[in-house]
Amino acid sequence: MKNLALISAFLFTIILAGCDQNSASDANAKPPPPPPVTVAVPLKKSITEWDEFTGRFEAVESVEVRARVSGFLDSVHFTDGQIVKKGDLLFVIDKRPFEIAVDQAKAEVAQNQAQLDLANSDVERARPLMERRTLTAREFESRETTARGALGALAAARAQLKNAELNLEWTEVVAPVSGRISDPRADVGNLVSGGLDSSTVLTRIVSLDPIHFTFDGSEADYLKYSRLARSGLRPSSRDAANPVAVKLIDEDEFVHKGKMDFVDNALDPQSGTIRGRAIFNNKDHLLLPGMFGRMRLFGGKFDAFLIPDAAIAADQSRKIVLTVTADGTVATKVIKLGPIVDGLRVVRSGLTENDRIIISGLLRARPGQKVTPELSEISSNGKAAN
Repeated sequence: MKNLALISAFLFTIILAGCDQNSASDANAKPPPPPPVTVAVPLKKSITEWDEFTGRFEAVESVEVRARVSGFLDSVHFTDGQIVKKGDLLFVIDKRPFEIAVDQAKAEVAQNQAQLDLANSDVERARPLMERRTLTAREFESRETTARGALGALAAARAQLKNAELNLEWTEVVAPVSGRISDPRADVGNLVSGGLDSSTVLTRIVSLDPIHFTFDGSEADYLKYSRLARSGLRPSSRDAANPVAVKLIDEDEFVHKGKMDFVDNALDPQSGTIRGRAIFNNKDHLLLPGMFGRMRLFGGKFDAFLIPDAAIAADQSRKIVLTVTADGTVATKVIKLGPIVDGLRVVRSGLTENDRIIISGLLRARPGQKVTPELSEISSNGKAAN
C-alpha cells in the first residue's frame, strides 16, 4: 500500500509539470498572420455602352387586299407567296357587267350632249328675236334655263361615266405595295363583295425591304436617354439615327445593323413602357414580320471603371465590393453595376480610381479584418495580370 501511494504521488507530479509546460507554450505562441488576398485598382477605360431589348420585326407596309367592286372572281395572276411589285395584276373580277355600265354611261353622255347642243341652238336663234323684240324676255329666259339644265345633266352623265369607268378599272385588282404576297383567300368562281363596309379580303401583302423592329423600353430607360441627351453625351433617338444591332434566336452575335427611326410620344399607362422602333435593310429577305430578336441600342460613350464579376458580392439587395485600406483593413463599398464590356463588369458608381479591390481571396476576408494585400492588375480580357 505504501508503494502504491508513492507511485500515485509521482504520476501526479509529472502531470502538473506537463500542464505547466503547456501553459508556458500557449503564452509564448504568436497569433496567425493576416490572410493573403489579391487586390487591384479598377480598370479605367473609355467604353461604348449598349443597352439590350427584346422586340419583334414588323413590316413597314402591311396591306389587306380587298375587292372594291362586287362580282364573280374570274382569274388569279400570282403564285402563292411570291414577291410582287406595286401595280402588278393580282385578280380579275368578271368585267362584263361593268363594261355594259360604261357603255350605258357613254350613251347617257351622248344623249345629254345632244340635248345641250339643241338647247344652245335655241338660245342663239332666240337672241336676235329678243333684240328685235319679236320674242318676249320670259321666253328667252326659259330657253336659257333649258340650256343650263342640259349642261347640268351632261355634267352628271359625265360623272356617271367616270364612276362606271372607275368600277371597270377596279375589276382588275393590282398590288398596292411591293412585297411578299400571301395565298388567295377566295378561289376563282366565288362571288366577292366590294364596297367600304363588307368588302371581301382577297389576300395580304407585306413589304420586306426595309423592315421595322419594334420594342418597348422602360420608364427608367426613357429618363436615362433623355438626361444623356440634355447633357450632350448622347443624342436623342427622336433627333438622330442612333445605331442598333439585332441578333436572331439562332445567332450568337449582333450581326444585323440598323438605326433608330421613331420613339413614341407617350408611355403606356398600363405597362409603364414606351415604344421605340428601328429600321433595317433586308435585301436578302431573311428577316420576316413577326420574328423575335434581341436588339442592342447605342447608349453613349463615357469613361467607366471595370472590374471582374468575381470581385462582386451581394449584401441583401445591394451589390458590394471589398476594398483594402492603407493599413490593411477590409472595408465595404456599395456599387451600382452596368453591362459587361470586354469580359469585365461596368461599375456606374461607388468606386474611385484609387480603391484597392479584392479580386481574389474573398472568402478569406471579412469587413474590419486585417489582410495581407498582394497587388495585381485587371486586364481587359477579364483576368488579373500579375
